Amino acid sequence: MTGDRSTLTTADGESTTLASLRTFGRSRLGIDPRALAAFRIGLGLVVLCDLLFLRVPGLGTFYTDEGVLPRSALAEASPTLATWSLHALSGSVWLQALLVATAGGAAACLLVGYRHRLAAVVSTLLLASLFARNPYLVNGGDTILLSLLVLAATLPLERRWSLRPRRLADGRSDPSDPRVVSAATATVLLHVAVIYLLNAVLKFRSDAWMSGTAVGRIFQLQDFVFLLGPTAAEYPALLTAANWLWIAVLSTSPLLVLATGRLRIATVGAFVGAHLGMAATMRLGAFPFVMIAALLLFLPPRLWDPVDEFVSRTASGRRLEALATSRDEGGTGPRDFLGAPRVRRGIRLGTTVLFACVLLSVVSWQVTAAGLVDTGPAPGGEELGGASWAFFAPDPPDEYSWYVVEAERESGEPIDLVDGGTVDFDRPPDAMDRYPSTLWKRYGTKLRGGGGDAHLDPAAAYFCDRAPDDVESVTVYRVDQPVDADGPVGEPVPRERISTSC
Repeated sequence: MTGDRSTLTTADGESTTLASLRTFGRSRLGIDPRALAAFRIGLGLVVLCDLLFLRVPGLGTFYTDEGVLPRSALAEASPTLATWSLHALSGSVWLQALLVATAGGAAACLLVGYRHRLAAVVSTLLLASLFARNPYLVNGGDTILLSLLVLAATLPLERRWSLRPRRLADGRSDPSDPRVVSAATATVLLHVAVIYLLNAVLKFRSDAWMSGTAVGRIFQLQDFVFLLGPTAAEYPALLTAANWLWIAVLSTSPLLVLATGRLRIATVGAFVGAHLGMAATMRLGAFPFVMIAALLLFLPPRLWDPVDEFVSRTASGRRLEALATSRDEGGTGPRDFLGAPRVRRGIRLGTTVLFACVLLSVVSWQVTAAGLVDTGPAPGGEELGGASWAFFAPDPPDEYSWYVVEAERESGEPIDLVDGGTVDFDRPPDAMDRYPSTLWKRYGTKLRGGGGDAHLDPAAAYFCDRAPDDVESVTVYRVDQPVDADGPVGEPVPRERISTSC
């Protein structure tokens, strides 16, 4: 009897320990179904807005053979990207429009929760293809968006607020805690936390950030700041405080995973507030909104209960609940074979190993791209410069640039093809006025580096084709304006990038 009691006590102790571990994992690596739905909606909105307001206006200019980067130039700069990009199958605008429309349709399906896994996969493939067609337009926010879309295809995003709601029927859900726990949920949460953690490490390695001058310097970059940015630049003490506050927020990134309850809510709120501040002051593309969508995954059930109650009171919410109920009554059908315990354990082990490998690969890539380890020159050259998620780290730029396109005419003074006026290298009131659009700004930023003339020759030819008939030659200048935290330093420095006869 004594032996039996000892065995029973041991079994009870093991059960208690296992239950405690499961509770610990569920509270930190589980995601509320409503948070998953909000994440899905956020990703769909970001992709749609990026396509409609950023990519579509520049289709002809940046993604066709008539634009600044024809397929021949892409093949010379990056043969790999030119080979596998679907958008490089044709240089005509009709194919670009068709593929962008398809990507928009997939994003809309993701938004409303219709076959979200297929929608996420299609969105990922078509966005990656679009980015590969002109890699000079890609920034770190774009690559983060792709990584989240890949993970979205593995998550049960359709359980709430969806046109095709589905309940988990494998017995893993806890009635007292609605959070979904799996290798996929753990991977996406750790993925987001690692992005911030790597950025924090880079900030601590930076002289500019550790001296409190980095944000002040960033807000002197006229081609980045907008909306409230110029006003904020007039208050150096505010920028210094923002510098140290952002470092402090980044330092709390492990709490996104480790904390629970109010501490986790406060941590998420700090990051969301920081990204809203970025969106209101700097041109960072989709990056702030991509990160806000990802941060929604960390919010616990207590914060989603009032949101869920509000949605349930709306007419659309009642229709979604009716759809969920009707689908629950249908049973699992052909999925029954997955219910065997041995099959489930094998699948979970395999997916856990797979997600662990994916996370380690992404971390290794970013550690290398951010320069935390020295691996020699990166393959792919200049066009992959925006793949890093460093974001103004370790040190922000110490200059901003604009372009002057000088056109020599048969008769009369040279003209600047950017604005049609006289050629002038003086500092403009707002450097962003020298860029017709955000895509032009991204393209101009990438052209600041070297890497040969594969991307410069077609750009010069593009301006020649659109110049007046009496233009004999075109010379493209990049004008650099050095800055520090107090403002411009010295005079602008013109640098000739390419000259060609028209």
